Amino acid sequence: MFWRKKPDVSAATSPTVPTEKAQQNMASSLSTSPLSPGSNLSFAVGGGSGPNVVREIDNFMDGLIRRNPHEPEFHQAVFEFAETVMPFYMDHQKYRSARILERMTEPDRIVSFRIVWEDDQGVPHANRGYRVQFNSSMGPYKGGLRFDPSVNASILKFLGFEQTFKNALTRLPMGGGKGGANFNPKGRSDAEIMRFCHAMMSELFRHIGESVDVPAGDIGVGAREIGFLFGKYKQLANHYTGGVLTGKGLSFGGSEIRKEATGYGVVVFAEDMLNKHGKSMKGKTVAISGSGNVAIYAVQRAMRMGAKVVTVSDSRGFAHIPDGINDDSFAILQDVKENRRASLSEFAKEARGVTYHAGKSPWSVPCVVGLPCATQNEVDETMASLMVKNGIECLAEGANMPLTAQAIHVLKDAGVIFGPAKAANAGGVGCSGLEQAQNAQRLIWNREQVEQELERIMRSIHEQCVSYAPVKNGVVDYQAGANIASFARVADSMVGYGYL
Repeated sequence: MFWRKKPDVSAATSPTVPTEKAQQNMASSLSTSPLSPGSNLSFAVGGGSGPNVVREIDNFMDGLIRRNPHEPEFHQAVFEFAETVMPFYMDHQKYRSARILERMTEPDRIVSFRIVWEDDQGVPHANRGYRVQFNSSMGPYKGGLRFDPSVNASILKFLGFEQTFKNALTRLPMGGGKGGANFNPKGRSDAEIMRFCHAMMSELFRHIGESVDVPAGDIGVGAREIGFLFGKYKQLANHYTGGVLTGKGLSFGGSEIRKEATGYGVVVFAEDMLNKHGKSMKGKTVAISGSGNVAIYAVQRAMRMGAKVVTVSDSRGFAHIPDGINDDSFAILQDVKENRRASLSEFAKEARGVTYHAGKSPWSVPCVVGLPCATQNEVDETMASLMVKNGIECLAEGANMPLTAQAIHVLKDAGVIFGPAKAANAGGVGCSGLEQAQNAQRLIWNREQVEQELERIMRSIHEQCVSYAPVKNGVVDYQAGANIASFARVADSMVGYGYL
């Protein structure tokens, strides 16, 4: 169990399992945390404080793991949520009486199915597809599709769980879901990708719809894949329903800045966090991991704000740009990753002042602002400690759960401003919601209008986080703020529906 120490089996009389130091510190801090916006009270239940919260979390996590064995990513996501939400939950009897926390950690349904497709040599292959429809309390299920060999039920449940609360923060009518397949698109031809997407949609179309479940892209699923998926859906349904998928091409119902939205949003959120603490993005040294849409457009937006971006990475290593990415090197980066889909080693060969470090992590490079935009758990406790030593002041998660639970505690204990993924990277799904709105109205908004709406959504999310967040040593706890704000919105909807 990752959140606490294992019991000492040699001590037969040991009454309870001790918690990790990070968990004990968390419990202590909770005893003096404000409960809700405008509240000056400290949390207490049954005459106690921190230890009661720790016991509740332990009991809750024990039950969750028994019901969901061998799903470490899902366990981690729920724990990171529960450790900040639990005192708020315990203080509100209407949530406890309805057992909302237990209910909202159980998906509405999980669909899995076989996908058979043929490669260019005529050889058939079988993959497994999934759709996790986690929670529709706030609206139709909404969340991306991921194509990657690592895809399994645990990863998709963690993503669907996070998506539920991320979508709630946007205040748009969207529930939470996630899907994908254990298919590796790397090295496959366009024709093979097309055949796979068509085969997947042949089953998936039974489970989605603009008022039921609206998928989008994620790792391994971009505009090309969404186009193939949407085309097959249109053929099977025998009618045009633009709102059934988002991330579509502009020529058939897509929205301006959709591919830029997550990257732009994470930088806007980071800038708001810095401003709240009397700082700015301008002139800051920024390290970014990843080189997909999120990372590339986080680079672009950070450059626009006057920051110096010194790293990007891919699955093979990272590129270091000591003087910062400029307009010329950014154009090369875009071409290498978006058009040629090549390694960053090619970027280093073609752009001036760039070195490539195979098999290395970008987080060894000193920075003031960190934007992890690659994948889950890329930053562990050791790496977080190195980042603190190197002087990091602010980190916003561009990827979903890129930090381990222990890494988050290291940063927060050091006073680093930390922006969790459900708040910081909500720009992508926010723009997807705007695409749905345009499809429903049969309208096309211009780029300026969409970008203004995106910034409004991200700044609203920041305000919600601040309104619920405790402040420790002058630093806003955005993790607690985001979790509590989104929990309250989803929980109130579930209470309103009764026992469903």
